[in-house]
Amino acid sequence: MFAPAPARLRRALGRALAPALAAALLTGCSAASPASPSSSGATDPAGSAPQVLRPEAGAAFDYQLGGAYPPADGVRVVARDRTAEPAPGTYGICYVNAFQAQPDATRWWQREHPELLLRDADGELVIDEDWDEALFDISTAAKRTALARTVGRWIDGCAASGFRAVEADNLDSYTRAKGLLRAADAVAFAKLLTARAHAAGLAMGQKNTAELLPERRRVGFDFAVSEECARYDECGAYAEAYDDRVFVVEYRAQDLERACARWAGTLSVVLRDRDLRPAGEKGHVRRTC
Repeated sequence: MFAPAPARLRRALGRALAPALAAALLTGCSAASPASPSSSGATDPAGSAPQVLRPEAGAAFDYQLGGAYPPADGVRVVARDRTAEPAPGTYGICYVNAFQAQPDATRWWQREHPELLLRDADGELVIDEDWDEALFDISTAAKRTALARTVGRWIDGCAASGFRAVEADNLDSYTRAKGLLRAADAVAFAKLLTARAHAAGLAMGQKNTAELLPERRRVGFDFAVSEECARYDECGAYAEAYDDRVFVVEYRAQDLERACARWAGTLSVVLRDRDLRPAGEKGHVRRTC
């Protein structure tokens, strides 16, 4: 049995990226030069689909969701928000908040697509209180398809900007849905998003939610981004599932030590400050094994 999924630690996104998020709601990322791939993956045998390149296992990694900055020497994989450009010369992972609405975008969703926000029996929005984010209603195939149109445009924008992969956050939103969503709903929606990503030539990463590892093949996930898997003793499960293509983000020094003692040179491990501050900003932390 897997340990309970750790709390998500997406800090500073609203503060650092709110203006860009509002502008980019219906579009993708801004154009940028394609990042260099770090490993080869599967190609459609008929040559009709873009090449999907999975990230390299054990590659030096940085997690820059709180703001972009030049990666340290040797870093080969960088995760950034979809409103940012990928780091030149790296394998870029594009962060997309796929299962919940960013706080600054909630009014847009209420105005344009109120039917796609999850509501309780009283008609009130179901909110992830840790992040003040309204949950998307993925309870039916029709709503999942409608949501996938907008989220799919974001994914296409990631590809246009030169990212090579997507991490779709809040896969575990069903655990905060007051019983209104099921794991099966999350799996079905993730499958739609993965198909969209693959059609755009992007790999798709499973974000957290170790309890859904048995569904990885059905969804089509290519790798994993796991916050605090050393702290919660989940790294081994991810490593086995994804042939070591696992990007581990720890937030406590003792958890970095634990991760490095077991996984240094095998998994991609980084220690970050909880606010994911850019380099040069007070409080910024980045260490590796």
